[in-house]
Amino acid sequence: MIQTSEDVALPQPFGASFANDPHAVYAELRAAGPVHRVALPDGSPVWLVTREADVREGLSDQRLSVNKRHSSTGFSGFSLPPALDSNLLNIDPDDHLRLRRLVAKGFTARHVDLLRGEIGTAVDALVAQLGDRIESDAEADLVAAFAKPLPLRVIGALLDVPADDQERFSAWISAMLSPRSREGLVQAIGDVHGFLVDLVALRRAAPGDDVLSGLIAARDEEDRLTEDELVSLAFLILGAGSENVQHVISAGMLTLLQHPDQLAELRARPARMADAVEELLRYTSPNQTAIRRFPTGPVEIGGVRIPAGDTVLFALASAHRDPARYPDPDRFDIDRADKAHLALGHGMHYCLGAPLARLQLTLALGALIDRLPRLKLARPADQLRWNSTFRFRALHELPVTNVL
Repeated sequence: MIQTSEDVALPQPFGASFANDPHAVYAELRAAGPVHRVALPDGSPVWLVTREADVREGLSDQRLSVNKRHSSTGFSGFSLPPALDSNLLNIDPDDHLRLRRLVAKGFTARHVDLLRGEIGTAVDALVAQLGDRIESDAEADLVAAFAKPLPLRVIGALLDVPADDQERFSAWISAMLSPRSREGLVQAIGDVHGFLVDLVALRRAAPGDDVLSGLIAARDEEDRLTEDELVSLAFLILGAGSENVQHVISAGMLTLLQHPDQLAELRARPARMADAVEELLRYTSPNQTAIRRFPTGPVEIGGVRIPAGDTVLFALASAHRDPARYPDPDRFDIDRADKAHLALGHGMHYCLGAPLARLQLTLALGALIDRLPRLKLARPADQLRWNSTFRFRALHELPVTNVL
């Protein structure tokens, strides 16, 4: 167990080695122990939980709060304004359940299945555009041309966000997740905040048949949520709904191109795509850690006693490569027997948009491999650039070609 004395400098695992190969760093940490006291890049101390069993159990342990008021160290994270911070990721029961019920009806399996045709139309158009771009330019960036715009269109339609505004919002979220400076982070947060306040005002003046209009009605007509909660829910739906799917599509397509035998199996048997999506969520999920937790009293995790108010991070990426749960965990295998994963959360904070995410991934990846059968990487995989932090890992771009 790593020393925790305040006069000993804490290990900082999230450096250059982590950016280059987070799975190698996590393998060392898992082997050394289940829980480690480490420092984040800004020097903040956290408890990092690395083994699958402990991560899975901890994500559903209600003694671990997501509300920052339980932090004993003044944890602030992104330092979001209240109008962005009052979302499901920062709220415990009973408020969490109240807000979740308001949003859930827009993300049921039945409601999502009604979107299948609309998503399919968007997928078809984007695949055609990607194919045309490859034919004319010899190569194209699959991230910019396909993986990024698809979930933006889908989530944008749910909230009735104009196409031009979808692009701007996506750029601000990217700047928040990977800020180049403190000033840039503050600017991005301010831009997101202002945009969402204006969007709510616009929809309030001219309501429609979208999820946001329904939330506004719950606020104005039924007083079932506050104005800050309303804007924060819009922030969460737009941000989480567009970012995660985008990164799984791009990293997932990279993974399939690197495993031609399994790619051939999917082309021959398209019904296997559901199996592939679950394995890709385990193998390529962009979220490195879950949202931080704060014990409301002393807790024991993996045999380590953690004081109340300390910050706890559950390493999802490490859990997904834990050999104690997954045999040969670094192998991508759509035939893997145990397809359970934590990429979409666990317990109370299980992702409301999981059915929508799965549908988009299934349709998107299925169309890519079916309609672009000669698709391949335009440059070696080890030359691709990743945006890697302790929070998430995602491709900057994915150059592809169909030149033989």
